[in-house]
Amino acid sequence: MTFIKTTEQDSKYHHLEKMETKELLYHINTEDKTVPLAVEKALPQIEILTDTIVQKLKKGGRLFYIGAGTSGRLGVVDASECPPTFGVSPGLVVGIIAGGDLAIREAVEFAEDSKEQGWVDLQTHAVSAQDVVIGIAASGTTPYVIAALEKCNENNISTGCIACNKNSPLATVSQFPVEVIVGSEFVTGSSRMKAGTAQKLVLNMISTATMIQLGKVKGNKMVDMQLSNNKLVARGQKMLAEELHIALAEASILLEKHGTVRNSIKNYKK
Repeated sequence: MTFIKTTEQDSKYHHLEKMETKELLYHINTEDKTVPLAVEKALPQIEILTDTIVQKLKKGGRLFYIGAGTSGRLGVVDASECPPTFGVSPGLVVGIIAGGDLAIREAVEFAEDSKEQGWVDLQTHAVSAQDVVIGIAASGTTPYVIAALEKCNENNISTGCIACNKNSPLATVSQFPVEVIVGSEFVTGSSRMKAGTAQKLVLNMISTATMIQLGKVKGNKMVDMQLSNNKLVARGQKMLAEELHIALAEASILLEKHGTVRNSIKNYKK
């Protein structure tokens, strides 16, 4: 199979420095509109990967994201949002980035080039055959991620990926690859743009669909969300009032007593 790094192809827009702000924004928006269509084409792959994750997590496994740079940061963000949104433990979905926590805020030089560190980082979490590891790399060529997935395969750990080039080395080593082909970027090679947007959309799909199938949503409400600020407490009260057909004052008392929307509904007595 031929591998062409379309994420690095020359932009069809030229002399960007001569464009006015309005023109720049228009063209960026035009390119961004193509991303959901590219994701749509990958839905069958996303479905297979998500079903695999659900099966593993229902049996006590965990989900790991591993990446470098923008891709790694997106994985960390998605993982970190699962506990407050769905009330799961912080260890159920884990984001790992080349270069460690510092790399979330600053670029760590050459961290993505290590062929050993990815597996080392996974081992600090005692990764096992119960788990699923998703490698995230727009180019599909990041050594840190590819080598980590190769070691996972050797240890009978299910592997998937989110890449934005067709037939990439990362997809080749992934059991359940997801390839979202967004083409060249507005700024040549700046894969934090369309490729990053595509990865974020896919991560949203995977984690949300998984949590729903794990029973973390009732109707269309986040009944297990952590009530960690006033906005979320107010949202929880409103959920209860609507679900149980009670006043907000009563909903507030229930929520304070039982801690979560789910527990409040479960223990409500007319």
